[in-house]
Amino acid sequence: MLDIKFVRENPEIVKENIKRKFKDNKLPLVDEAIQLDQKKRDANNEANALRANRNSVSKQIGMLMAQGKREEAEGIKKLVTEQAERLKELEALEGDYEARLKEVMMKIPNIIDDSVPLGRDDSQNVEVEQFGEQTQVDFEIPYHTDIMQKFSGIDKEAAGRVAGEGFYYLMGDIARLHSAVTAYARDFMIDKGFTYCIPPFMIRSNVVTGVMSFEEMDAMMYKIEGEDLYLIGTSEHSMIGKFIDTITPETDLPLTLTSYSPCFRKEKGAHGIEERGIYRIHQFEKQEMIVICKPEESMDWFNKMWSYSVELFRSLDIPVRTLECCSGDLADLKVKSYDVEAWSPKQQKYFEVCSCSNLGDAQSRRLGIRVRGEDGSKYLAHTLNNTVVAPPRMLIAFLENNLEFDGEKYSVRIPEALRPYMGGKEKIEQK
Repeated sequence: MLDIKFVRENPEIVKENIKRKFKDNKLPLVDEAIQLDQKKRDANNEANALRANRNSVSKQIGMLMAQGKREEAEGIKKLVTEQAERLKELEALEGDYEARLKEVMMKIPNIIDDSVPLGRDDSQNVEVEQFGEQTQVDFEIPYHTDIMQKFSGIDKEAAGRVAGEGFYYLMGDIARLHSAVTAYARDFMIDKGFTYCIPPFMIRSNVVTGVMSFEEMDAMMYKIEGEDLYLIGTSEHSMIGKFIDTITPETDLPLTLTSYSPCFRKEKGAHGIEERGIYRIHQFEKQEMIVICKPEESMDWFNKMWSYSVELFRSLDIPVRTLECCSGDLADLKVKSYDVEAWSPKQQKYFEVCSCSNLGDAQSRRLGIRVRGEDGSKYLAHTLNNTVVAPPRMLIAFLENNLEFDGEKYSVRIPEALRPYMGGKEKIEQK
C-alpha cells in the first residue's frame, strides 16, 4: 500500500505506474483516493476547530454565570449543544472516510521498480539466465504421477474418497523423499544464516489483508467459518505477520527467517486443480524464506534470495533458469519478482518451482512494521519472500531429472547432498 501523501503529491506517477501494469481499470482509484483524503482532512479540520471552540466557550459560559448573565449563558449553551452534535457527525464521517480511503488505497498497485520489463501477462516474462545443462535421456519419461506409482509412492484415488480432488497420499520411498527434501532445504537455509521457524498455520483477517491483495485473498484463502481465522496459503503470511505493529531497532536488521508449514489453497481461477497430477493441489508442504531489512538493502537481499534457490536446486542436479516477471504479471504489492523454473525433461520445457519477491514497504505500511534508526527516527522496513522448496513441484523436477531406466526397471538416483536425509541411500529402486 502506498503512502497517501505520495499519492496526493504524485498522482501522475501513480497513474503511470498503473498503466505500466496494464490495469487501466484502476486509474479512477487514484482520484477517488485523493478526494476521500481531502474530505477526511476537511472533516478533521472542522472537528478540531469545534473542539478548540468548545474549550473556549466553556470558559465563557462560566464567566457569564458568575456575572449573573444566565440568559446569555443559556444561549451559548444551546450553541455548544449544536456544535457537539455536529462534532459527533464529523467524527463519524472521519471514521467512514478513513475506512473507505484505506479500502481504495489497498487496491492501488505498489510502484514497480524501473528495471521491471513491460508486459501484459506471464507470456511476456523475460528469461534472465539458465543454470545447468538441460537433462536429456534415451528413454521415454513417464508422467510424474506414473513415476510415483511405479514406486508405490502415491494414491490419489484413496485421497479422492477421503477429501476429494486436489489431495493425495504419498507413500513409502516417495513420502520419505518428500520429507528428505524439506529437511535438506531447512538445513540449507540454516547454513545460510536464517533462523528456523515453525509458524501458526492459521492467521487473522487483519494479517491476511496486510500481506496480500484482495484478488489473491479471494483466489487463495480458506476461511474458518464462525471465526476470524484463515488457513495459510504460504508460511510467508504468518512469518511476516509475526512483526505486526512492532518497532525493531535498526541494529537488529536484517531479520532472516526460514519456515516449514503445510499450505492450503483454493486454487480458484483459470489454472484450477489438476485431476491427474500434483502440480496444482489444495494442500502441500513448503519451506519458505523471508527477509525484513532496511530499504537500501532490499535489492541486495532480493538477489541473494533467488540465488539461494538456484544453488539448492543445482545441488540436487536439477537444471533451472531465472525468469523476471513483467509488469503485468506482478501482484499489486510487488516491486520486483523473479521466478525460478526447473527443467522438465518429460515436457522439454521449464516450469515454476520458486517465486522470489521484493514488496518494498507495502506490507510494512499495512501491518505497521517499523524500524527505529540509531538517531531515534522511525521508518518502514522492506519485506521480501522466496520459496525454498515446495515438494510437490520439487518432486516432479527431482524425479524427472534423476530418473534412470535399465530397460526393465526404473530407479531414482539420490544426489550426494540428499543421501544423509535418505538413510545413506544412493538410489530408490522399483520393486
